[in-house]
Amino acid sequence: DNIPGIPGIGEKTAKKLVGEYGSVEALLASAAELKGKQRENVEAFADQGLLSKQLVRIDCEAPVRVSPRDLRIGERDDEQLKALFVELEFNSLGRRLFGEGFKAGRGKGSLDGAGGGDRPHTAVQGELFGDDRLKTIKDIEHDYRLITDEAGRKALAAQLSGLPSFCFDTETTSLDPRTAELVGIAFSWEAGAAAYVAVPAGRDEAVAVLETFREVLNNPAIEKIGHNLKFDLKVLRWHGMAVRGTYFDTMIAHALVDPEQRHGMDFLAESLLGYSPVSISSLIGERGKEQRTMREVPVEDAAEYAGEDADVTLRLRRKLAGALEASGQTRVFYDIESKLLPVLVDMELEGIRLDVEALNEASRGLGERIAELDRRIQEQAGMEFNVNSPKQLGEILFEKLQLAEKPRKTRTGQYQTNEQILAGLVGAHPIVRDILEYREAAKLKNTYVDTLPDAVFPATGRIHTTFSQVATATGRLASTNPNLQNIPIRTELGQGIRKAFVPRDADHLLVSADYSQIELRIMASLSGDVAMLEAFSTGLDIHVATAAKVHHLMPDGVTPEMRRQAKMINYGLMYGMSTFGLAARLGVPRHEAEEIVQHYFETFPGIRKYIDDTIAFARAHGYVETVTGRRRALPDIASRNATVRSAAERNAVNTPIQGTGADMIKIAMIAVHDALAMAGLHARMVLQIHDELLFDVPREETDPVRELVENHMVQALPLDVPIEVDIGAGKDWLEAH
Repeated sequence: DNIPGIPGIGEKTAKKLVGEYGSVEALLASAAELKGKQRENVEAFADQGLLSKQLVRIDCEAPVRVSPRDLRIGERDDEQLKALFVELEFNSLGRRLFGEGFKAGRGKGSLDGAGGGDRPHTAVQGELFGDDRLKTIKDIEHDYRLITDEAGRKALAAQLSGLPSFCFDTETTSLDPRTAELVGIAFSWEAGAAAYVAVPAGRDEAVAVLETFREVLNNPAIEKIGHNLKFDLKVLRWHGMAVRGTYFDTMIAHALVDPEQRHGMDFLAESLLGYSPVSISSLIGERGKEQRTMREVPVEDAAEYAGEDADVTLRLRRKLAGALEASGQTRVFYDIESKLLPVLVDMELEGIRLDVEALNEASRGLGERIAELDRRIQEQAGMEFNVNSPKQLGEILFEKLQLAEKPRKTRTGQYQTNEQILAGLVGAHPIVRDILEYREAAKLKNTYVDTLPDAVFPATGRIHTTFSQVATATGRLASTNPNLQNIPIRTELGQGIRKAFVPRDADHLLVSADYSQIELRIMASLSGDVAMLEAFSTGLDIHVATAAKVHHLMPDGVTPEMRRQAKMINYGLMYGMSTFGLAARLGVPRHEAEEIVQHYFETFPGIRKYIDDTIAFARAHGYVETVTGRRRALPDIASRNATVRSAAERNAVNTPIQGTGADMIKIAMIAVHDALAMAGLHARMVLQIHDELLFDVPREETDPVRELVENHMVQALPLDVPIEVDIGAGKDWLEAH
């Protein structure tokens, strides 16, 4: 219980002594009557004994502001309770309270599931059931037509061409849009009405069917609605069909109004519409070797299933449009996220070329380096052991080499050997630095060098990563299959991987455009701190300027160590780093870290005010927002749990900064994408890595592309500080960056 008591006096002895003397105070007053070590301990730790008693006493004078009358159970709100049970999938509790007919949902699939209901942190009011169960396709009137002939397709295309908007949903044989065969397309234009166009097997046949709908799909005046719409757009593009118009993606819309929740269509339907769609597993079976494809499903069943999907998504669009308006998210949705969709489709289809031989060479080099580091580590340890075993490594570091007086342990009693622990021991023994390098090399080899070649798509010879707009609460894009956003660039080993990303051929170059210290510039702009604004406005190195002001020096008097500390503080405070964490990162005592932070806030009082004001705003309103109005709900900001509350406070401080940066580069991507097309340039945007954009550019277009990209990135979202963009070109990503 971490209450120390008095050394040498356990539970039995304590009971005996208190029983004999009547109280701890009486025992301390009579310590002279005790003998030997017991007397020494009681006299030496008297204050600790009194403190321990105080710690375990119940404070009967605590200012309790409620009476037993206030704690009586009141009437429950069944509608809110049902909404909560739907969101959390509490089927058993739901049946216990509301009867056997209650059904909270399936909860399957990586895109399934999203919260909803009328909860304080949710912007969407659910249309909850009048009875105690979710409605299904058997409970609603609907007309889902099956179309298999050319006449039917032409009639449908003509009908759709006269509408202001419609929803569509593709059915395919797989979840990889590059290789998926198109099985059918469902269209819905009003609640309860849909048409499913069956597509015969064979690419030429599929393309012929799509041709009937080319004009209506290309019509920019018609809004196109879908759920996870980028998948459908990519499927059609791989079949040679572009889709234009205003886009309304219900998955993205829900991610804006409730970013912390899941956003799958099934649970959106359940939580927002009180409706449970047909499960895909009922058609093709559960995942595994026996699972069928949609091509093997009877076409009548496929029509019913796909028509329902399009119908439900159309209904969700109407529900979520109001939620976007109510939460002030319309600008972010229509001007940023929706306009970004075709940009991402183009980037993902374009892909980027990988020099596989260069990566294989890097793999061989890493393998040799790993073997050499392993040999050196064993040698320094004085014995053979498995470097990859945390248990054996901990025993070497803390028992054999004794690198720490009181090493931390896990709950199971094993020594902690994570990166943070090892970073704090770098100066204690050369073995630690070798272990850290060994781990980095092994991670790079296993995560990137040996796996990236497998990600090359044979048909194009390029890597086609997928960007998600709903994976983060701050609005940052996430890269998957493969993840290209976590490749380290600050070490020589990591830089070798970037060297393997190359332009399409010898007549092209890669051009990298990277926002310079954009999040610090955003923090300066949001806080309005005079000293930081001045540093950016005069073009000083912000970390040198920070160190100079904190240490009361001229910039030329700042040492590399001072700059390193200033950089750690600048970024650490923005991400909510505590003084304890700062002390560990800087390798200084905690009191020294506290002094550094105190001097920092004295120098930049506007930063302190920004942090305090932002947390206060979050407590008052339950959310924070970016410059563009992107919101993030923070329901834990008022939590009584200090750890949970502190995490919410860190998110409150960081989200407006990181989210504004995410919005800025998205706006820039849209502008650059459109400007390249308008200028008739052949350069293509191929990657976005947080604050950096990468382009595959014909050599003769390098200069105009650099100028165009820089102009649009600088002008994307004006701030109260100058925006700088670092641009480079080269024969590979490393040289360009």
